[in-house]
Amino acid sequence: MKKLKIAFVCVHNSCRSQMAEAITKELASDFFEAYSAGTETKPRINQDAVRIIKDLYKVDMNLTQKSKLLDDIPQELDVLVTMGCNVECPFIPTQHREDWGLDDPTGLPDEAFLHTAKVIKEKLLLLRERIENKEIDIQ
Repeated sequence: MKKLKIAFVCVHNSCRSQMAEAITKELASDFFEAYSAGTETKPRINQDAVRIIKDLYKVDMNLTQKSKLLDDIPQELDVLVTMGCNVECPFIPTQHREDWGLDDPTGLPDEAFLHTAKVIKEKLLLLRERIENKEIDIQ
């Protein structure tokens, strides 16, 4: 099976979607080709998110990723995950779309970032399982 192109989208592409991209690349790069993007960008990735991902996965997102706009990712995706931005995301063609409804941990203590990373990991692994079990039909 070919790797599925998955994109994680939120408004600024500086925290949750970046964390999801990094976690996916670490835990499921054999299954997903991961991207993240936003409708706007920030000058740099949230440094608390960078620190937490580095602590958990030994990945420095400052070196491996940057804040990107929707136009900077492939326009033909297999899976689109919105992070829970409370805004209407633009239409992006995809075979499967879901919203993970995650609160933005920006400005909160480390526990909020750790919780966000844990939920992303759980949802990612469950998504993969649902695809592998054909509960989600992706060609």
